[in-house]
Amino acid sequence: MGTALVYHEDMTATRLLWDDPGSPAAARPGTEVSAVVSPRGLGRGAGPGAQSTFHCARLAAGAGLQLVDAVLTGAVQNGLALVRPPGHHGQRAAANGFCVFNNVAIAAAHAKQKHGLHRILVVDWDVHHGQGIQYLFEDDPSVLYFSWHRYEHGRFWPFLRESDADAVGRGQGLGFTVNLPWNQVGMGNADYVAAFLHLLLPLAFEFDPELVLVSAGFDSAIGDPEGQMQATPECFAHLTQLLQVLAGGRVCAVLEGGYHLESLAESVCMTVQTLLGDPAPPLSGPMAPCQSALESIQSARAAQAPHWKSLQQQDVTAVPMSPSSHSPEGRPPPLLPGGPVCKAAASAPSSLLDQPCLCPAPSVRTAVALTTPDITLVLPPDVIQQEASALREETEAWARPHESLAREEALTALGKLLYLLDGMLDGQVNSGIAATPASAAAATLDVAVRRGLSHGAQRLLCVALGQLDRPPDLAHDGRSLWLNIRGKEAAALSMFHVSTPLPVMTGGFLSCILGLVLPLAYGFQPDLVLVALGPGHGLQGPHAALLAAMLRGLAGGRVLALLEENSTPQLAGILARVLNGEAPPSLGPSSVASPEDVQALMYLRGQLEPQWKMLQCHPHLVA
Repeated sequence: MGTALVYHEDMTATRLLWDDPGSPAAARPGTEVSAVVSPRGLGRGAGPGAQSTFHCARLAAGAGLQLVDAVLTGAVQNGLALVRPPGHHGQRAAANGFCVFNNVAIAAAHAKQKHGLHRILVVDWDVHHGQGIQYLFEDDPSVLYFSWHRYEHGRFWPFLRESDADAVGRGQGLGFTVNLPWNQVGMGNADYVAAFLHLLLPLAFEFDPELVLVSAGFDSAIGDPEGQMQATPECFAHLTQLLQVLAGGRVCAVLEGGYHLESLAESVCMTVQTLLGDPAPPLSGPMAPCQSALESIQSARAAQAPHWKSLQQQDVTAVPMSPSSHSPEGRPPPLLPGGPVCKAAASAPSSLLDQPCLCPAPSVRTAVALTTPDITLVLPPDVIQQEASALREETEAWARPHESLAREEALTALGKLLYLLDGMLDGQVNSGIAATPASAAAATLDVAVRRGLSHGAQRLLCVALGQLDRPPDLAHDGRSLWLNIRGKEAAALSMFHVSTPLPVMTGGFLSCILGLVLPLAYGFQPDLVLVALGPGHGLQGPHAALLAAMLRGLAGGRVLALLEENSTPQLAGILARVLNGEAPPSLGPSSVASPEDVQALMYLRGQLEPQWKMLQCHPHLVA
């Protein structure tokens, strides 16, 4: 399959209806749809701007429908509709906020009616609250609507009480509206990623959507005068990649707001590149959510906890929000210039050009280095099977300290791994899979770690599953972060050495990944990731694929997976596909984590939160 880009040049002719003197909508933006968008209302009495806008609005809504049809019929995997006018403020009987038809809401209804879908996730990352989508689906449990938005305690447009965190839907839709109000400007990369890891993704996995629709507004990016946020364009690549692990990768993004042309263009490009399967570029700036972001995230978690099992097992007590004043009439006072700014954003770049992100694509996206060919191994056509090895003398030198690497088959496997790793470190290969005999797995991983650190990797993340302990003589210099999953007990042996038992339930596994592994990884910001499935790792193929897919967001996608030789060809094949950019298979409806898994996770978070800020959900932990 592939990626669709839906666009029509006529949409550049859209005009604000209330700027056209001949338009029936010129008097006020919220006029009735029958007077704004119906063919009769835009007939002879309407000005040329209104007529062209009605035409553009129909094209914009149709672009969303065309994209959904292409994705759900399997013609493409995902796509982006570049549309104008935007839609998420549009309501059933009113145009609003530059929007005429609610493009994403119409696409969701279409997916339900024509394609029979029962679970649709709508993610609205525009800086304004998409109240139009919320109103249309607030009593519908088949649509989970998530919106973050600049709120300022109700003092930012659209000035709605129902934009706050405690607006969670109504009737059968209780819990299916998720509002995350930002009460300060200046939210950056860490705040956005934390919102996904600690709020959106736990609910999304439990919901198990069949389709993901994105109201992709980029006024929430750096430089935009409306949003005044600090998230860089690369952040939207990470957000897109995190969403691609849902719904089998069926993601349809539809353009919403964006008022800084350079920021808008960069952010759209990052989103499209990620939809095409390219790894997300590394994030810039400190990865520490600010106090105000944590207040908002925790408030939203507390509001949603009664409705979601994935949150009920965690400490989601609501925190007191910063006081806000309201007028006696119930309308908040106007937002004053120079309002509060998230402190964590102070070090973020003020211009997109300060830190240009240049990420040349490697000539090979994914390579597989196996010791013996397997005719049952099925790989994507652009994944290469590597036959070359490092020089014999060099391989023997690295193997010499390890008795288990003296055997010929182990030495051969090590030579192939070294050659593959060098290609990744030199920028010729992006990601790879290597095999090793089970008896030599620990020694091979030790060599891979040391080779990576001595040949260009500044920060190396190792996620080891199974009987693979951290080498005792590995330097404690902060350059390596070792996470052992399937350890004997939960233990934070140091800030850079963490061990946890493998969760027994899918819900516990997801909580471990979202609540421990990824926050640590994003806080560490590695430039090389090793994922080792050693003896007794215990992971099923879909779980291993999800882990690899989510870690692919780190280090510019530079991920090396190390498998045992006797691993099934199906495991190697599924890992090769996700490292090459395909979506992992669905785990199905999420089960509840066991009490033991919850206890282990909460213990480790409590031990590590003071050092690793991305683990934090509680604002009182911020210094």
